[in-house]
Amino acid sequence: MHAVMMESLEELLSGSLEPAALREIEAHLATCPSCREEISAMQDLSGMLVSLRADEVVEPTAGFYSRVVEQVGRSKPAPWFAGLLGFDLAFGRRLVFASLLLLAVMGSYLVTHEAGLAVGPSPEAILAQQNAPAFETARAEDNMLVTLTAYEQ
Repeated sequence: MHAVMMESLEELLSGSLEPAALREIEAHLATCPSCREEISAMQDLSGMLVSLRADEVVEPTAGFYSRVVEQVGRSKPAPWFAGLLGFDLAFGRRLVFASLLLLAVMGSYLVTHEAGLAVGPSPEAILAQQNAPAFETARAEDNMLVTLTAYEQ
């Protein structure tokens, strides 16, 4: 869009443009098809937005505000810890129950699947045996390598 149009676009769309400026814009629109198409599209959009305005103002019925205040006064306050966590008490109970259930399922899985593994000496125990008398007969490094290899199988 050209500078002539950009300067007075808002006034043109609202219809509050002065006659001299309107003649200048009309002269530009007569020679510029791209500005003409863009202004036409903007006027259509402006007309659609105007049609969305409400013709009447809706006023609340008598006593509306007093009924709202009364209903707020009757509502039961939530426990203080529910406000800290940002959710209602029923959701908190469900969340705690789901967490405990997940913990129980994962624990039972670990217990059943870890029981089948062979229990042997830990790598720390093997390294602690390095100074034991069994290592005196051969080189300690070779014995340690054989012991660690046997541990991994």
